[in-house]
Amino acid sequence: MRPIETERLLLRAFTEDDFEGLRAVQSDPEVTRYLYYEPRSEQEVREALRLRILRTSLEPASGEAEHAVVEHAVVLRETGELIGDVQVALVSAEHRTGEIGFVFHPAHHGRGYAGEAARAVLRSGFHDHGLHRIIGRCDARNTASSGLMERLGMRREAHFVRNEFVKGEWCDELVYAVLAEEWES
Repeated sequence: MRPIETERLLLRAFTEDDFEGLRAVQSDPEVTRYLYYEPRSEQEVREALRLRILRTSLEPASGEAEHAVVEHAVVLRETGELIGDVQVALVSAEHRTGEIGFVFHPAHHGRGYAGEAARAVLRSGFHDHGLHRIIGRCDARNTASSGLMERLGMRREAHFVRNEFVKGEWCDELVYAVLAEEWES
């Protein structure tokens, strides 16, 4: 995977040196509020980092699409600080469909970093990986994520009511999508 540079950010492959930055993100209860997992322990973050280091291609390894993920460490170009991550995963090779996901440390919310990084990853998904369609999903209560997807030009295609049991409660899920030709315009 080649790094992606934006005006203020560098999106690059994860390395072992990203442990402290990733731990700061994944151990924060505000970050994990709408995610499938609780704040992660040191060992859980080490395992998450190990997987992120391996996930650098949308080419399914041995036919296993779940490993076809490109994980981007998002760092500030000015300081080199890890502030979050953005990924694109292969949902269907046959239908050239991917899924974008993003997580950022709350100290960096409200500055446009998530939009800048996600926009770059969407562009890469369409231009570099030849995807036809990219979706994004979030807990319906996560207005920051749904708002970001809307600002990125993704359309809301579904609102699934109480479809997932997460952290002891039934949750609604929103699904957004954008097609390659829509992205181009």
